Amino acid sequence: MNACSGTTAQSALLTEPTPGDPYRYQPGFGNRFASEAIPGVLPHAQNAPQKVKYDLYSEQLNGSAFISPRASIQNTWMYRIFPSVAHGSFKKSRKCDHNIESNFLPQNPDVSPSASHLAWDPFPLPSTSNSTDFIHGLKTISGNGDPSLKSGIAMHIYTVDASMPNSAFCNTDGDFLILPQIGLLDIQTELGRLMVRPGELVVIQAGIKFRVSLPYGPSRGYVQEIFGAHYELPELGPFGSNGMAYPRDFETPVASFDVDASSEWTITYKLSGELHTCTQTHTPFDVVAWHGNYAPYKYALEKFVNVACVERDQADPTVYTVLTARSSTPGVSLTDFLAFTPRWNTTTNTFRPPYYHRNMSSEIMGLIYGAHGEALQPGGLTYEGSYMPHGESYTTWKDATERDLKVERVGEGTLAFMFHVGRPVMVTRWALESSGCLRVGDPTKGAEFKGAFLERLEEVDADLKRAGLPGLGEGGERGG
Repeated sequence: MNACSGTTAQSALLTEPTPGDPYRYQPGFGNRFASEAIPGVLPHAQNAPQKVKYDLYSEQLNGSAFISPRASIQNTWMYRIFPSVAHGSFKKSRKCDHNIESNFLPQNPDVSPSASHLAWDPFPLPSTSNSTDFIHGLKTISGNGDPSLKSGIAMHIYTVDASMPNSAFCNTDGDFLILPQIGLLDIQTELGRLMVRPGELVVIQAGIKFRVSLPYGPSRGYVQEIFGAHYELPELGPFGSNGMAYPRDFETPVASFDVDASSEWTITYKLSGELHTCTQTHTPFDVVAWHGNYAPYKYALEKFVNVACVERDQADPTVYTVLTARSSTPGVSLTDFLAFTPRWNTTTNTFRPPYYHRNMSSEIMGLIYGAHGEALQPGGLTYEGSYMPHGESYTTWKDATERDLKVERVGEGTLAFMFHVGRPVMVTRWALESSGCLRVGDPTKGAEFKGAFLERLEEVDADLKRAGLPGLGEGGERGG
């Protein structure tokens, strides 16, 4: 065969549409992307030229302080038909019109700590057809801190049966991580469109306007919101270069704009948990081109490379971390988002179920599909408070200590997740009193445990004496 010059890529890689997702995406995590819906719009070698092509407006969105270290700067430049400032006056919504909470300080009477193990059955979808959109279907379960302090977190659920026509939402409090459990979300953002299905997550950062449409009917899901931080990939440490969530599997939208300068649009801003609305006579989704690293993205959780297969003992749960967010305490996460995907269990001489533990972190678990214990159902939640004891039932413990350990496939057909929060959390009054889904842990569960050690005291006494130590009840201090 004669030598030839081969071929050369004609452009950067974009994903192709699929039967379930009509949109294209730019792969990568934290990249400085550049996207044009019309070629030649992005300015050459500058961000704010005197005149942008087609008389577009240049507008910057900052997700970090101007003087942040260069590696942590997040921003995006947009070139749009109308600037965001072209809107009418604001009107504040009444607190009783929504169940969103952002203040989790002890002074707030609408939140409180809980020592009990809590579980919520699947949250019901709206009972009235086409009545509840994403903004009004968002309800807060728990959280910590306050967005005005740029520190904290909130956990929400959403149940919706209506799209958002001529309406957009802008969360100024923090970044949303959204997990649909039922139904697809067709999300239009200023920077492009994303189709998100159950089994995928989508992150929409603070300050980015978006709207949610329901292409195939009602939807239910979970939301984790972080204040004063952004999601990052966890460090890999001794794992090396590979494993867990690969940066190339995250997908960011391409520029997409609408032309609409004659319709009335309502924009709802969330500020410290309060909703403020304004109107404008043009679509907010008019960004013709953009470049930067502050942009929404999605990730399919089945792509997660599970590295939790060990020879003996158990890896800590953070080995399942997909995304993490830093707290103000060095070395301590504000939250880790964990995904429990199917894996092999090959451990020998090991108690395989989750061991009994008391954890400094608070644990909020949800289930996208499949089965995961008795307390958790798809569309429901469980909660374990910071340092509160939890673990499996006595029956599970007994079986796990006596069963024949074989190589087995764990979690097939199941996708569960955990918000592993590095701080104590407060639970909202709505979640405790008004959701209609709460089940408090069984107070008699502790009575089922048997102290089998007490039935073997004669054996213990004999072993002590065999070791040259005083027997039980013969005095002396135990320890060594």
